[in-house]
Amino acid sequence: MTPTGDFSASGTIERQGRAPAQPAGASKMATALIVEDHPEQARLVERILALRGYDAFIAEDGETGLLMARRHQPDVVLLDLMLPDVNGFDVCRRLRSDRATMLTPVVMLTALDDRQHRMHGFRVGANAYLTKPYGVDELFDAIAAARAWRESMQRQALQGEIHVELDSEVTLLKDLNDFLMNVCRATPLSNDQVMQIRQAVMEMAQNAIEWGNQHRSDRLVEITYRVHSDGLEIVIRDQGSGFDRDALPHAAAPDDPFTHLDVRDKLGLRAGGFGMLICQGMVDEMRYNRAGNEVTLLKRYAQPDPPPSGDE
Repeated sequence: MTPTGDFSASGTIERQGRAPAQPAGASKMATALIVEDHPEQARLVERILALRGYDAFIAEDGETGLLMARRHQPDVVLLDLMLPDVNGFDVCRRLRSDRATMLTPVVMLTALDDRQHRMHGFRVGANAYLTKPYGVDELFDAIAAARAWRESMQRQALQGEIHVELDSEVTLLKDLNDFLMNVCRATPLSNDQVMQIRQAVMEMAQNAIEWGNQHRSDRLVEITYRVHSDGLEIVIRDQGSGFDRDALPHAAAPDDPFTHLDVRDKLGLRAGGFGMLICQGMVDEMRYNRAGNEVTLLKRYAQPDPPPSGDE
């Protein structure tokens, strides 16, 4: 049964009944995980999904959502951002940093409708971002796009050296997440290492957009990755004039790491220098070219424990 017209996820709907039981041999029902702390909202979304044959289950906080995503491997996660324990951005980031869930489609459903929150959603790996109230068609279009993303990712296989060029900020963040998913799947990186390299690359890509290219969409960010026998190498290059690392404007000072935070926050800018400090703790080696517009990140694979010597 398909609802007629368009209605809001913040409204109400008369129960039409769940999809009928499938006969033996029928294809498996699609599943959805709803991570939402308001029971009425969660049940409404569950009923909407049932109208198109989805079997949905609900988690009322972020940690439960993460556990259920690993356990049930849903076809899509519908993720609220304002949760009582872990915010939805962090839930999405952790889903993307875990091999068991890194390809799980994620649609963010939220009342937060400003550019910064949208950008943050794509930065941590969301496939779609819908603001409440939204229509039924909008919801299912977002779900279809998210599931198509996973199918596309599963068909791809990366090896050797890959070079990509990305332009606008939104495009970069979306495409970079796809790029990183394939990189992580093509290497023996551990879950912790996946999280670290994703964080490092995102920070440096954001620096390239903001500091290097000055948010100019006509300037590209070039990213190259190389798989080595003992680790992963990622090179990020912008088209800016570079910088002097000894004279970073508004950078974090060693004796006062919070210098300029208030001023830059009012200007809508990230704190200069913090991306570099974050990355240094996330990778095994980080180096810049002489001009300062290219950074190379090296992440070595976890080494297996040596076999026992046999001596008791």
